[in-house]
Amino acid sequence: MTFATRTLAPTTLTAGGLLLRPLRESDEPAVAEALRDADILRWAAGLATVQAPVHERAAVWLGPRAAGWATGDAYFAITDGTTGEFHGALSVREINRLPDQAVVGYWVTPRSRGRGAARTALDAAARWALAAPEDGGLGVHRIALDHVLANVASCRVAAAAGFRLEGVMRDYFKEPSGRRHDAHLHARLATDRPE
Repeated sequence: MTFATRTLAPTTLTAGGLLLRPLRESDEPAVAEALRDADILRWAAGLATVQAPVHERAAVWLGPRAAGWATGDAYFAITDGTTGEFHGALSVREINRLPDQAVVGYWVTPRSRGRGAARTALDAAARWALAAPEDGGLGVHRIALDHVLANVASCRVAAAAGFRLEGVMRDYFKEPSGRRHDAHLHARLATDRPE
């Protein structure tokens, strides 16, 4: 099965005092700081980033994501809507790889954790992706996300943003050390009603 990639118009979203804007090369210092966090490296950075020399990690991680809109994937910086402080990153990708579906992922910096930034950003991105194209959205019907069971904070974020737990995927995630982890699968549908 193949799917057509389309260029996405870079989009900016606002919610709860946050500004979600396309990632850009000027985010490299903030990304470099975030990639010093062991949890981000372990759960969200990806093998190419982890294996890169420390001084190159931010560029390795940021390069394809800053260019992602041109290849049909949405990569947002999660920032403070007033100060511009960088709180983290969120992606909506694999759009229509399966018809009417997308996958979302996110991380927030250590100092932004516990402040609601991840939940607010995830909900805003989901609303955008699930909205009809005539309303400025992507028009997908289903958005999936996964996280390792050990990352209980991510599970709380997913549930709080309306992503229902669907099950456990055994040995789904392989961390850079080679250790495998079971992962929760969550999803939010366009037809879901807020709980």
